Amino acid sequence: MKKRVILDTDPGIDDAVALAVALSHEDIELKLITTVAGNVSLDKTTKNVLKLLDFFGKDVPVACGAMKPLVKCLEDASDIHGDTGLGGYDFPEPTNTPIKLHAVEAMKNVILESNDPIDLVTIGPLTNIALLFSMYPECKKNIKRIVMMGGSASRGNHTPVAEFNICVDPEAAKIVFQSGVAIVMCGLDVTNQAILLPADIEVIKTMNKTGGMLYSLFQNYRGGSLTTGLKMHDLCAVAYLVRPELFSTQECFVDVETGGVYSAGCTIVDLKNKFKKAKNATVCLGINVVEFRSWFIDRLKKLI
Repeated sequence: MKKRVILDTDPGIDDAVALAVALSHEDIELKLITTVAGNVSLDKTTKNVLKLLDFFGKDVPVACGAMKPLVKCLEDASDIHGDTGLGGYDFPEPTNTPIKLHAVEAMKNVILESNDPIDLVTIGPLTNIALLFSMYPECKKNIKRIVMMGGSASRGNHTPVAEFNICVDPEAAKIVFQSGVAIVMCGLDVTNQAILLPADIEVIKTMNKTGGMLYSLFQNYRGGSLTTGLKMHDLCAVAYLVRPELFSTQECFVDVETGGVYSAGCTIVDLKNKFKKAKNATVCLGINVVEFRSWFIDRLKKLI
């Protein structure tokens, strides 16, 4: 049976890679794409999703979500992804527009109307999901799990201790981790290992239209380099959804620091059960990188 999925995203170059796979995978039924401010502003992330849908010739409803975090001012990642979020490839202006419902309302409708539980795949800040749980807690009962790219059991990438998606909106992340919904955390412990090597990138470059598009985007991606390899952070969440055997995991209690001059956005991952609290997340700690690369390149071969 296909997995019924809502994808919450903030494209972003590595989001585009994840979206390419999610849109085309035979085991995924993408019911809705929701956008959030993160890598770039909400208007840009939404436009980027619409451009990618046009590129792949897919018709999936898109709903705009939160334009800022719950409490903080937005800190984007345009230094990593460029000013537009998808610089480097000349996409035409999108032909479609988002639906009129806010992302939270659209998610609520899809979740409550679904006969089967929904997988939420989140590859941006968790603002939309926190708002959903705060406004419509009845949705939780029909969510199978959240598979998120976010957090870290070790060090950070936005601050010394905080990963970007969590750090952008730590208050939202705290709400999500305390929601009682099953969570799979694909954090930096695995995403920093999920690297496309220069040789892989050269293969992708001439593979097909999609490969050429991604190669053009990679020229402007600062998540690594073309000479040392590029980190496919967000792709890990989609990979876990369809190929969980690629990952080694541990059940842990996870919480999020929201205060502190230096620690806001830090994910506290209790690997040794020091706090004796109920485990609320499946934390990915290892990945079979060779198989991950092989899987991704095989997926790209099936695209336009």
